[in-house]
Formats: sequence, C-alpha cells, structure tokens
Amino acid sequence: MAVIQLVLLALIGLGAGSLAAALGTGGGIIFVPVLAVLFAFDQHVAQGTSLAVILPTAIVGTIGHARAGRVRWPVAIPLAIAGVVGGVIGARIALTLDDSLLRRLFAVFLIVMAARMAWRTVALVRMRGSSD
Repeated sequence: MAVIQLVLLALIGLGAGSLAAALGTGGGIIFVPVLAVLFAFDQHVAQGTSLAVILPTAIVGTIGHARAGRVRWPVAIPLAIAGVVGGVIGARIALTLDDSLLRRLFAVFLIVMAARMAWRTVALVRMRGSSD
C-alpha cells in the first residue's frame, strides 16, 4: 500500500473517529461510504472493514462519554447484548445479499435516517421557538 494511501486512510480515520465520538454515529455512516466511493471497496468489504474499525473507535468514545457521566449503563448493557445477537444475524443476512443490492439498501438507510433526523430537528426548533 502506497504511503499516500496510508496517510489518506489515517486522515479519514481521524476525521471519522472524531465525528463518530462527537456525534455518536459509530462511524459507519462515514467509513462505509468513504471506503466504497473513494477507495472503490465493494460494499461487503467496506462494511466489514468499517465494523472492524468502529470497535476501537467506539471503545475510546464510550470511555470519554462515560467519564463525563453521559452513558446510561442500565440501558447500554441490554442494548449491547441484543446488538451482539443482531450483529450475528445482520452479518449473515448481508453476506447473502448481492453487493449492488446491499449498497442500495445502505443508501436508502442513510437517506431515511437523515430525513428523520432533519424532520425531528425542525419539529424541535419549532417547538422551542413557540415556547419563547
């Protein structure tokens, strides 16, 4: 792997890790598109690589938020356990899907989540604005 590519990957990792910890995204919404679009990874490899990268990023981000008292452990622990089971199921499903279909499903997921977040943000701003 070329030095320039390693430097670029390190910069992307730095940016994605910072955004993941700051915004609570887990990094996948950044890593997967970057690996698939900028580095031409197929969707399965982009998702698998992203998941491998997210683990240390999530651990470090969790430590920072936990130190600030911003983690609800009674909620996080059962979610984590269920997430592990869901991860096994999701990986099995993803590996059965065609790369093109998986890429489209991921894109639809991002669009739906972005639209939902935008809708809720607008509603929250309107609600706060009406209470002033």
